[in-house]
Amino acid sequence: MNRFRKGLFATIVAIAFPLTQAGAATTTFDGAWNVRIASSSEACGNGATVSIGINNGQIASSSAAVTASGRVAEAGSINVTLSTGIKRAVGFGRLSGTSGSGTWRGALCAGTWTAERMLVLCPGRGAA
Repeated sequence: MNRFRKGLFATIVAIAFPLTQAGAATTTFDGAWNVRIASSSEACGNGATVSIGINNGQIASSSAAVTASGRVAEAGSINVTLSTGIKRAVGFGRLSGTSGSGTWRGALCAGTWTAERMLVLCPGRGAA
């Protein structure tokens, strides 16, 4: 009976361990990011900076003015949709470490984007 219990315990641990890891998963790119958007056409404006957040690879906007959605793969490949009012743009590119870059396109405009991870300071502890 003791052998049976050990086998049962080992089986339960083997099944439960991957499940607990999946629930607590975070990605390398989780955190706050500043994205600078540039256009190749003067008619499309001078560009803008948008703050986004990444949590478990999911993208969300940090601003009420711009809605962001999309996904970052574990290897850094990113696809994102930004919208404000009736305007919408889709971007593709890659994040690596604390920066990234790519291209975007909208209905009438297109351009490039660059991103930097925002440094978070903890009071009394320096950079986190």
